[in-house]
Order: sequence, then C-alpha cells, then structure tokens
Amino acid sequence: MAQDSSFAASAETHAPTPTRSVDDLKQIAAQVRRDIVRMVHAVNSGHPGGSLGCTDLLVALYFKVMKHTPEPFDMNGIGQDLFFLSNGHISPVFYSVLARSGYFPVGELATFRKLNSRLQGHPATHEHLPGVRVASGSLGQGLSVAIGAAQAKKLNNDDRKVFVLMGDGELEEGQIWEAAMYAPHHKVDNLIAFVDRNGQQIDGPTEKIGGLGDLRAKFEAFNWRVLETDGNDLEKLLPTIEEAVQLSGQGQPIMVLMDTQMGYGVDFMMGSHKWHGVAPNDEQLEKALQQLVVEKAGDY
Repeated sequence: MAQDSSFAASAETHAPTPTRSVDDLKQIAAQVRRDIVRMVHAVNSGHPGGSLGCTDLLVALYFKVMKHTPEPFDMNGIGQDLFFLSNGHISPVFYSVLARSGYFPVGELATFRKLNSRLQGHPATHEHLPGVRVASGSLGQGLSVAIGAAQAKKLNNDDRKVFVLMGDGELEEGQIWEAAMYAPHHKVDNLIAFVDRNGQQIDGPTEKIGGLGDLRAKFEAFNWRVLETDGNDLEKLLPTIEEAVQLSGQGQPIMVLMDTQMGYGVDFMMGSHKWHGVAPNDEQLEKALQQLVVEKAGDY
C-alpha cells in the first residue's frame, strides 16, 4: 500500500507542530506498531516488546516535539534537536519512526535484519542510515553520548535540545551512573533523558534481577530534575515532555521516568518479559494486526 503523505516528512526542517492532534499521533503510533510486529515476524528475529512499549514516546518526539531535518541528513545536527537511542535493541520502533518521518523510504523496513541491510538488529553508523548518529548495541553508553552532544551544542551556542532514551534494565550498567553524576555537576541543562520503566528485562522482572529501587530518589540525589509520567498515554506523556522542555536551561538536566508496558498495544504481549526478544508466529501476527487498527497510511 502507498504511504499516506500525512505520515511522511518533507525535506524541510521540522519545527514543532502544535496543530497535530493527539488522535493523529495515536494513528501514527498504531501504524508504527504494525511495522514493528511485521518487521520482527518477517525474519523471526528482533525485539518487539520494548519497541511496542516505547512507540508513543518516539512518535511524540519525532512528529510533534522535536525540530529536526530528515533531508538532507547531517550527522552534526547543528540547529536541530537530537535523539539518541541507548537501548538499541528496540531498533524496530526507531527504524519505523525514522522512515515514517522521512529519513529513508518506508519500503526499506522490509530489509530489517537481512544481509547487507542498513537496518541491522542494533543501529549502527557503518551503514550510514540517515537518522542514526551513534551505534547503540552495547547497553549503558547512550547517556554519555547524549551528554557529549549536549555540551557540544552549548559550545556552539546552539539552543536546541538533546533527548536520550534508556531502558530500566540498562540502569544496571555502571556507566549510566557515572554519566548521571557528570551531567548535573557540569550543568548540562539542555539534556532531557527518559527511562523506559517497564519493569522487565530479558531474564525477568527488573526488581528480581537487579533491584532498581527508588529511581526518582536516586536521580534527585544526583541533582537531576525528575518528572514521572505514563509513557503509553499520550494525553499524559505530551504535557510531561512539554514541561521537561520548559524546565530545561535552568541549571539541571531533566530525567523523565516513563512507566510503560512491554508489548503495549498487543494484549498477549503486554507486561511479559517473554516478548523481550521473541518474534510472533503467523497466527500471533494476525492477532496483533487485528488489534492495531489504522485508518490512515498503510503497511510497507
């Protein structure tokens, strides 16, 4: 099916689009979720659970909040808001949102995880895929990268923001906490970080595997400004992102603890770590697609 123009980006810089309604964003999110389950099903490989859970955030950022330029893509991103995906295994949602917002043809999603594809299992820069500014396969590195990008913007007198997404299981990596100490000390206040707090990781619930404790108290103790929200409810998520943007520039980095459900949008996947890295079979794919109703656009 042909791609609906309302889901595609123009070659112009994307200023924030306050006129785009929540209903529009929900439709885009449903299409992205269809992309996710079809991509991992086609190659019987990939990570649908976290991708489905984080869909609403990436749709909100790329289709409403961020100022960004799909074409021509520039690695430096001067004058643009930047997004870094730290938990790179949820590449299906990243690839779908990049394609649907105009960084590369939507049809290229059909090459996901195939030989010689630019859409590898974890995003990489070697393939020169537009929209990807850092390889993110090894967990724990994205916050450090985002801090560096945010400091570079300050040095360049660039007033745009840097956004980064991490998984909650990823917070078991020590480098995250080194970065968490660094950013407030150096007043990296053009940085907005998100934690996908779905409570699940590959081996089970995070509280049983690593025990994250009170994340709000921890980040506040490190002198972050902390917000909390429902990451699967756009009516709550969007105002929280807007608040984070308004609070930036006041001397503290911003942390948004975002409660989500792994597998959100597909009832038999929701809330279970078993769908962290398992692809649906033919019957499960059909069930998933029946639940992900889209009125606009179309499948690749």
